[in-house]
Amino acid sequence: MKSMMLSVIGGPNQLKLENVETPKPGSKEVVVRLQAAALNRRDLMVVHGQYSGIKLPVIPGSDGAGEIVAIGAEVNDVLIGDKVIINPGLNWGNDMNKKMADFTVLGVPTNGTYAQYVKVPAENVYLKPSHLSWEEAAALPLAGLTAFRALVTKGKVQKGETVLIPGVGGGVATYLVQFAAALGAKVYVTSSKEEKIEKAKRFGATEGVNYTSDDWSDELEKLTGGIDLSVDSIGGEVFKTLVSLGKIGSRIVSFGATRGPVPNLVLPSLTVKEMSMIGSTMGSPQDFSEMVKFVEEHKIYPVLDKTFSLEEASEALFRMEKGENFGKIVLSIPQD
Repeated sequence: MKSMMLSVIGGPNQLKLENVETPKPGSKEVVVRLQAAALNRRDLMVVHGQYSGIKLPVIPGSDGAGEIVAIGAEVNDVLIGDKVIINPGLNWGNDMNKKMADFTVLGVPTNGTYAQYVKVPAENVYLKPSHLSWEEAAALPLAGLTAFRALVTKGKVQKGETVLIPGVGGGVATYLVQFAAALGAKVYVTSSKEEKIEKAKRFGATEGVNYTSDDWSDELEKLTGGIDLSVDSIGGEVFKTLVSLGKIGSRIVSFGATRGPVPNLVLPSLTVKEMSMIGSTMGSPQDFSEMVKFVEEHKIYPVLDKTFSLEEASEALFRMEKGENFGKIVLSIPQD
């Protein structure tokens, strides 16, 4: 099969198109012939050697959708020919509230979806929402799961609440906007680019502010009157601003920190407001199942940025690295 293989750490250019053996399923596994795959920021971390547990050579990629072409001897719940999407979280365990110590994500250390075929546990495939194209379905799993758990399971968003999503544009952030709007929340966003704010408004955001402005937090406070729930992946100085914008009894859910640690956080600000700070990452199988049902019920369509061929995976990663995308970047997988 054709695959994009990472054999040397050093960035997107180290991905090389290679022919490798097509995987065979174990007794409780299935093999999926992929129609499309999607990029995540995790993939950038992998090619730059910034992700733990990397064992080379490896095929990156966590997101994918396709048809089951082989099943193991003990697999009974799915059939050859089923059109599926893949839950990339492996070995979560039986406790919805926390993952097991050996939890991993498809694409490292196991081979992922930048290939024509991928092998996964049968319990990790779900029927593709019928209203989604292959590209849309491939764009859903990791980012959709992360957004759903952060917003619904951990953040417990309620209808009518004011929700802030800083740094709109990436895959998780676009799902957060769509999910929160579908649940009846008033959604506000920030970005350094006005066009991204306008796009977010088309997908459900009420309003947004440009964080390159010196008074962006004052502007946001005037617009909102305070925030009930912030869902953050930025960290750094921005996190302190989220604390200042929070109402009494509000919550901040953090699922990342692209700007690093929070400097000089004044804890009394949290205690006086009785705020909750909550960490979240990926999600349980139950979260994934509920997320898929939610997407089907509300007929949510993933926001797609641009589609590349499998061989153009390096170019696609560079687009993500430069922050040029709004929504999910997708790879079209060749069928011959």
